[in-house]
Amino acid sequence: MFINLEKKHLVIGTSIAALLFIFIVFGPPGLFKKTSSPDYCGSCHVMYDMHDHWFLSGLHRSIKCVDCHLPNNNLVNHVIWKGIDGMKDLLYFHFMLFSDPIEITSHGKTTLQANCVRCHGDMVSRINIDAKNCWECHRRVNHRITPLAIIE
Repeated sequence: MFINLEKKHLVIGTSIAALLFIFIVFGPPGLFKKTSSPDYCGSCHVMYDMHDHWFLSGLHRSIKCVDCHLPNNNLVNHVIWKGIDGMKDLLYFHFMLFSDPIEITSHGKTTLQANCVRCHGDMVSRINIDAKNCWECHRRVNHRITPLAIIE
């Protein structure tokens, strides 16, 4: 009887710890989904132009910012980098540490390239994808406002 009571407490304690861990990692219900939306990404005033360019371009408008800007090779890697990049963006924004124009990091470039290849792998299977980054030729996908992207 004493052992069963210990097991019961262990199961309850482990369950509570697991639920607490999930809540801490994923946040309150709906937070993970909300922080994955393009409108959330564009809510910082330093991102207005990038969000508007994405919205107006039509190109890739059916995908979210996190589809390109976060690793999507597995959920664990995605969640870890979402937390890292989210906290970094929060600190950079509130302490005005970002560059103008915003520059992408080398990790960000690697992530973008991997996501381009992940989605467009069939199209790029015959070319040397290590020679250049995709956006060096496909300039309309990199949030730069070009004459072709401006809608008046």
